[in-house]
Amino acid sequence: MLVEILLVILGFVLLIFGADALVKGASALARRLNMSDLAIGLTIVAFGTSAPELVVSSVASLQGKSDLILGNVLGSNLFNLMMILGIVGLIKPIRVQKSMVWIEIPISLAVIIVLYVLSNAWFGSSTAEVSWGDALVLLLLFLGFMYYIYRGLSSESVMETTDSPPAQDYTTTKMTLLMVFGLAGLVYGGHLVVTNATEMALEFGISEKVIGLSIVAAGTSLPELVTSIVAALRKNADIAIGNVIGSNIFNVLLIVPVSALIRPIAYNASFNFEMYLLVGATLFLFIAMFSGKTKRLDRWEALLLLVGFVVYTGYMISK
Repeated sequence: MLVEILLVILGFVLLIFGADALVKGASALARRLNMSDLAIGLTIVAFGTSAPELVVSSVASLQGKSDLILGNVLGSNLFNLMMILGIVGLIKPIRVQKSMVWIEIPISLAVIIVLYVLSNAWFGSSTAEVSWGDALVLLLLFLGFMYYIYRGLSSESVMETTDSPPAQDYTTTKMTLLMVFGLAGLVYGGHLVVTNATEMALEFGISEKVIGLSIVAAGTSLPELVTSIVAALRKNADIAIGNVIGSNIFNVLLIVPVSALIRPIAYNASFNFEMYLLVGATLFLFIAMFSGKTKRLDRWEALLLLVGFVVYTGYMISK
């Protein structure tokens, strides 16, 4: 048990330093390529911080652990949306760009609805699962999302990101090393935390679904948590929210179908509750953009998200 605890602590250290390096390198890359911080947050940072979910879900698929895959993805999305945005919004109100309000947040809502429809076999399938055909549909939507990012956000003027301080002028080598080692630290740190925390939980007889929704989801979301907090402290608001929304979209449109292509994911209908909660929390985030100061998540709204997540966690544990 002591070894596992020490490895979890090491994982946290790697996550913190990895997140800091990734944010520095990503911000510098945004300026070098004349891309907005939002574009970087929705792509490079979102993909990098979703890497632990991808690794864990792929391994779980190889082992046929469907509840662990779905618990990881849905739990991570709830953690990202309610816990991370709640904490970041309490640190500093998050100013949100127009495209995030009208395009990216609605996309994150739409992909959850699509996953709900596919997994509940609404189109004549006799089995509630995410099949190979469903996986191809999700991957096509992912390619469409990446095309949108390429055509739209990459052409935004860097000057639109008024909250961000000037990025340091790193050399290409230093910028690349920061991002590579940052991503490596995030992936390996997340692996250490999840693997060893799961081993400790299994000793107490916790179910696979609960492990996926809680320990694994929180562990694989630690990169998003640390990266978003670091980004908020560095006044990179676009990277903070872009990371969260981008990771949620990546989780559904990339991680789920990759896992389903390895082996179809049997769907446990009890996960519908998490689907409903995700839809509700995303709608709340959208509505929050029009209350108080427009296109901004205020501290009281962030607090509501955080309280909602605590109540949900308590409910899940009590069950």
